[in-house]
Amino acid sequence: MPRLSEVIAALESLWPAERAESWDAVGTVVGDPDQEVTRVLFAVDPVQEIVDEAVKLGADLLVTHHPLYLRGTTTVAATHFKGRVVHTLIKNDIALHVAHTNADTADPGVSDALAGALDLRITGPLVPDPTDPEGRRGLGRVCALDHPLTVREFAARAAERLPATAQGIRVAGDPEAVLRTVAVSGGSGDSLFDQVRAAGVDAFLTADLRHHPVSEARAHSPLALLDAAHWATEWPWCELAASQLDEISDRHGWDLRVHVSKTVTDPWTAHAASAHPSPATTLPTSASRPPSSSDPLGAPN
Repeated sequence: MPRLSEVIAALESLWPAERAESWDAVGTVVGDPDQEVTRVLFAVDPVQEIVDEAVKLGADLLVTHHPLYLRGTTTVAATHFKGRVVHTLIKNDIALHVAHTNADTADPGVSDALAGALDLRITGPLVPDPTDPEGRRGLGRVCALDHPLTVREFAARAAERLPATAQGIRVAGDPEAVLRTVAVSGGSGDSLFDQVRAAGVDAFLTADLRHHPVSEARAHSPLALLDAAHWATEWPWCELAASQLDEISDRHGWDLRVHVSKTVTDPWTAHAASAHPSPATTLPTSASRPPSSSDPLGAPN
């Protein structure tokens, strides 16, 4: 049975803290290095709902993609929601470890998992890490489709393959344009339009696209843009990361029980379609189909 320090060392070998952006807050937030670890839970967000799930599961370690304290704090009092998270973790002997931008640029990392969920063939990073001599690490991924698809068809694939959210998939561009190459970046990606255009791809799938950057990007080129929910583009990484820790556990004989939370922590909970949409611009999305009671990732519409 490994100690927390041993498990953290293994996680740091996958996502070294020194590869995180200078503004980021990664690493261990809560936890005694000498405590034993038998069960680990992976999730995107370190919110109370996820921490309560870790308690119910009997987890000793919670690993999240998003930081709990990105900008620092002067208090962990339980009168604040983040303070309540810290209190719940400590009271239940649960450690919290964060892998954020160091997981975004890892090989494999967040965008590899996103590309895998969409059945795309990765040809290289969108923004290569100059410190990687093999040219595999970096932000985002440039990908090829297994066969040409229209924008409409690719949007439908994304809506089907990514976890269901109230937003679904939004599209900017001609729905009937044919795609052969796609760039993807998990999380917020509208700061990457210059690199996407330089890559010469037909489409870019990411999250948190804003009006003015999208309008300007569309004026620059016929690049199709697909906007998914932030949480949905990063959740596939949890499954990838869990499988990586499973492999390490098997190699060391740790017999860890590794789990992935299927709790939807996307903050958007409902979607109302505009009245009388034009048939030419209506696309099938995960928000347009009712959630299935058998689908743990189904979200209310």
